[in-house]
Amino acid sequence: MIVRDQQEAPLTMTETTPFLPGLSPVSGKTITATFDGGTLSSNGGVLILREIEKRLGLATVLSRHIPDDRDGRRVRHSYSDMTRARMFAIASGHEDCDDLDVLRSDPALKMACGRLPVSGTDLMSQPTLSRLENTPCWRQLARMGIELIDLFCARFERVPRSIVLDIDDTDDAVHGQQQLALFNTHAGGYCFQPIKIFEATTGRPVLSLLRPGKRPSGEEVEQILRHVIGRIHRNWPAVEIMVRGDSHFATPEVMDLLEQKRCGYIFGLSTNMRLTEIGRPWSEDVATRRALSKSEKMRRFFQSGYAAASWSKPRKIVARVEASEQGSDIRFIVTNLPGRAKVLYEKVYCARGRMENLIKDMKLYTRSDRTSCHRWEANQFRLFLHMGAYWLLHELRGAAPKRSIWRTATFETIRCAFLKIAVRIEELKTRIKMALPSAYPHVQALTALATSIAARAP
Repeated sequence: MIVRDQQEAPLTMTETTPFLPGLSPVSGKTITATFDGGTLSSNGGVLILREIEKRLGLATVLSRHIPDDRDGRRVRHSYSDMTRARMFAIASGHEDCDDLDVLRSDPALKMACGRLPVSGTDLMSQPTLSRLENTPCWRQLARMGIELIDLFCARFERVPRSIVLDIDDTDDAVHGQQQLALFNTHAGGYCFQPIKIFEATTGRPVLSLLRPGKRPSGEEVEQILRHVIGRIHRNWPAVEIMVRGDSHFATPEVMDLLEQKRCGYIFGLSTNMRLTEIGRPWSEDVATRRALSKSEKMRRFFQSGYAAASWSKPRKIVARVEASEQGSDIRFIVTNLPGRAKVLYEKVYCARGRMENLIKDMKLYTRSDRTSCHRWEANQFRLFLHMGAYWLLHELRGAAPKRSIWRTATFETIRCAFLKIAVRIEELKTRIKMALPSAYPHVQALTALATSIAARAP
């Protein structure tokens, strides 16, 4: 661009600096915004995730079973580096491989992956990440799943006396030619229907498995639970396990397995003609009591023995009967747990509702439904990567003080408060200097988080 300075110097050729046009004055002062701020990043908090990942070893868990047959002379990015970068990006709100094409030079992300912010090698491109996603076979993915269960067990400071495993499936819509994607009438389109298992007390993920877009059969769920329970018992031989789920997990195969493994269970039970007949006297009794008491609504609980034709033996069922002006409503559950009907239904079974929020968190905040690869194996590997990002966010939130508001914050709130922080990074000869905003509103909370995470380091 040809310019002339204020002293009418001779015409010269100078380099221009991009600027942001169209900004209105503030209090009579003009605004000039130029893109010359130096080495900046909007992901300053990702370095805290680095410390969490180092402690968990997630990148190692997900990459060490993938054989690397590349020419070592041409390798610039290890599988663990790529896995690590992908999880950090997902946790920071960049769920697609394409996002790293834009963020390859981001100084904070480079540092989180162990690279110098300026002189270090840029991060990997989208094609490189796509090749990684398509590398694992199903045997290697199975080993990753086993190690994720081991990771879940290793995160407990003490061996728990008992744990509750919540199991459920969800629909992941697809819009291409993905392998194993099927049309699901309930979901209203083509989808996958992955199974997710969480531990109820801690909210920690145990396993996420990609499945075809149809309801899982009893044999399929039985095989999954057999492997999960077996691996947990290998880590904790004496732990008591209870499995909880909705009605389509109450299959003969699943209940027989859990009884064989001496595990507790409580499942919803779909109503049929026999159950309707069993529950008719209960419904009439509650309706009569409501009418006599002139109550707006009345709820009572009953329990009985019941054996479906496909069951190997009779089992305990619990009924919740509710009568109102709209009529009577009855719901059933089946369980092998001792206790009163009211407690089993309201305190034990209904607590399963938290599982829906955990699945929502994984889908909404880590975008675990971004299963857009063609190969099933690649989409399963993606699901593990998003599960790893969930681990990072869960541990970050868990590092907050117990009575802090951050303990109950959503992952999006955690991300906006502690990850999306502006930072100026300066690479010096012997150190790296990071300058965070003076006006950052959560200094004390972030400092407490960093201190807590550092104290837990091995």
